[in-house]
Amino acid sequence: MELIDQHTKSIMEGCKERARDAGLCFEDETLEYIVTNRDLLELSPKLMIPNLYDYWVHDVEVLKEKGKYELYPSNPYETVINTRPAISYYNDNNPDWLNVMIFYHVLAHIDMFQNNIFFRHTWDYDFNGQALSDKRVIARLRSEKGRWVDYIIEFARGIDNLVGFHDTLARMPDGGRTTTTSKLDYYFDIFLQQHSAFKISHYIAEVERYNQCRRQNPQTAEDAFFAEIERQHPEFQALYQKYAERGPERSLDPIEHIMKHSPFLNREAHQWMKTVIQVVRLTSLFFQPQIRTKILHEGWASYWHEKMFMQDDRIQGHEVEYARVNAGVTALPRVGMNPYALGMRLFQHIEEMAAKGKRSFAYQRIRDARRRARYDQQTGAGQAFIFDVRTHYCDFMFINQFIDQEFVDRHRLFVAGKRLNRQRMTWEYYVQSRDAERYRQMVVDSLYHPPHVTVDPQRNENGRLYLIHHFEGKPLVRDFIANTLLGVEYLWGHPVCLETSELVPTSPKEEAQPQVAPTGQLPEAPRQPAGEWRRVRYTMEKRQLSREIID
Repeated sequence: MELIDQHTKSIMEGCKERARDAGLCFEDETLEYIVTNRDLLELSPKLMIPNLYDYWVHDVEVLKEKGKYELYPSNPYETVINTRPAISYYNDNNPDWLNVMIFYHVLAHIDMFQNNIFFRHTWDYDFNGQALSDKRVIARLRSEKGRWVDYIIEFARGIDNLVGFHDTLARMPDGGRTTTTSKLDYYFDIFLQQHSAFKISHYIAEVERYNQCRRQNPQTAEDAFFAEIERQHPEFQALYQKYAERGPERSLDPIEHIMKHSPFLNREAHQWMKTVIQVVRLTSLFFQPQIRTKILHEGWASYWHEKMFMQDDRIQGHEVEYARVNAGVTALPRVGMNPYALGMRLFQHIEEMAAKGKRSFAYQRIRDARRRARYDQQTGAGQAFIFDVRTHYCDFMFINQFIDQEFVDRHRLFVAGKRLNRQRMTWEYYVQSRDAERYRQMVVDSLYHPPHVTVDPQRNENGRLYLIHHFEGKPLVRDFIANTLLGVEYLWGHPVCLETSELVPTSPKEEAQPQVAPTGQLPEAPRQPAGEWRRVRYTMEKRQLSREIID
């Protein structure tokens, strides 16, 4: 692995100038490295951070990927990581014309890293340097404590998807991207919602009243807005002052709660374990926004590499090669989902919609297909709109708001079903639905969504830790519960309870039975057992797991 040569660096600097002229915004300093395919195999388990702490699972993943590579050689073009400065890796056999396309793709990624508010907790420090420091600390502890360090890493990684990502964002500044004050945030986020007469209709009316004040006079909008509030609620100012003095109450995620309150970890001899757990937690927090913006990220990068490279004179003579490479990256599959393709087309769709004024209520009221097709207000607001989406959205918001029937019909998208053809004894795929709501739900179901688990301090009786899984329609994977709670019990030092929801059969006969197929026939898909959702409690005590229904 080595830095790119001066010739290739000059190409990158030229791409930076053109990207900035197009509206992308990123820091000047970047580092670009040339790597081989085997280098990428070494980096992949560490999420492309070369200085990430050592862990035995990384070595296992390297061996597994090397085995796959021997059977199915691949040739990844690039990868980029969110550090200060941003670091990107490029395959050592990329020609110059391909690097031009890839540089535009990478610069759009960096633009997203440095401007999307879901990454704002990563803006103020260099994670690559922090990772190197953490790696040295863990290496020193491993030399002193031996394999126990790996046990602590494994137990902490078992719950590292439960970190309080959104709580962390709520405490972070946004770099001046919003004009709201803490007083305004307190009114809408706390005072209104905790008021005894709280109603959604009143909340929406207050939002509209604030917007009206801003439209009439932006300079004195808050003074006029709060004058009416203080007239209706004389106690508001005193409550706000009290809140401002003590600061917002901070909730602890399960890892933080264990680190702060665990009788086991708070023993003097076990203080070193907190250091290891904190490294795992902060690493998870750093990567949370990347996994929550996969479609947005790849769609944004693909949108810009196509837009910029098609206008670049260096494409001349390489149109066919570019078309082949680009199609391999951004082609829409008939079955499954390609985040590059879906995200890019969605950005193109909403840019066109905003440019023609189709994001308006007037357009949404039109039912005639011909009038909708001809509708064009020529607002010229398309670029500004997609830059706003880039700044304020994550995948869940992006998908839920912008995948509509017009988009689904335009790209002939559908939800595919799978069934067994008993005559040919083969699985076959078929078009199950072309409805936008069904397609949108299919995409949402594929997104990363960790379980929402919190600690209930009031039920931590007799030293035990009581975890509450807030059920959101998806049950926990039962196969993972035992090992996860085993690790939590060790870190806590006392029994651990986990309350969750599961589908409980209404009678023993309705338990799901394994499907045994006759010789020479494919088994049918397992049927969902009938039953009802019930709250159940798992208890891990002395490394033994028990389960009981509690309602």
